[in-house]
Amino acid sequence: MKKVFVVGGSGRVASDLIKDLVATGNEVTAGARHPEKIIKLNHVTAVEFNLHDSVEKLAKLMNGMDAVYFVAGSRGKDLLQTDAMGAVKTMQAAEKDGIKRYIMLSSLYALQPKRWSKIPSLASIMDYNVAKFFADNYLISNTKLDYTILQPATLTEEPGTGKIQIGEGSATSNPIPDVAQTLADILQHDNTIGHVIMMRSGDTPIEEALDKI
Repeated sequence: MKKVFVVGGSGRVASDLIKDLVATGNEVTAGARHPEKIIKLNHVTAVEFNLHDSVEKLAKLMNGMDAVYFVAGSRGKDLLQTDAMGAVKTMQAAEKDGIKRYIMLSSLYALQPKRWSKIPSLASIMDYNVAKFFADNYLISNTKLDYTILQPATLTEEPGTGKIQIGEGSATSNPIPDVAQTLADILQHDNTIGHVIMMRSGDTPIEEALDKI
């Protein structure tokens, strides 16, 4: 059992992620600006968590955790203070608290800006990818966290298949339940530490795909 903090705990991915984390025996604290919107389950504590606050305030709320997930997203409404600097603050807070494990939900090719204009789905979210580019780079280059960055293709509200493809491929989407399950399973796979993982819908069971990283 691990104590896990989920940043952006009221979102679409977070709701499934929290269920998956609890199902494998973890204690979850989920933070959001509107904690009343966080899924209500046993072993889940909802807290008010505002990424506009100071690193010190965020660190107090995250203190005592074994791992942090960043799955927050402003959907284009607050890219600088949520998707970019908000993410950086949680990294700084994790290091301040001595939390080593940090798992980031990012975007396909977020670290490869030359690809963005060539893929219509990425060209349409250019500013979001700029924010993720800086957040991902900060995590890799400016922290000593045991990070994993998951970069899924376009998220879709479809039933999960339990199967994915890692790396290059032709698929351009991922059902949200598969992204959440992959995030949850990453916590059990120390072989993913220090890796940036691109994922799409595919034919390989999630556990098997992660084992091969």
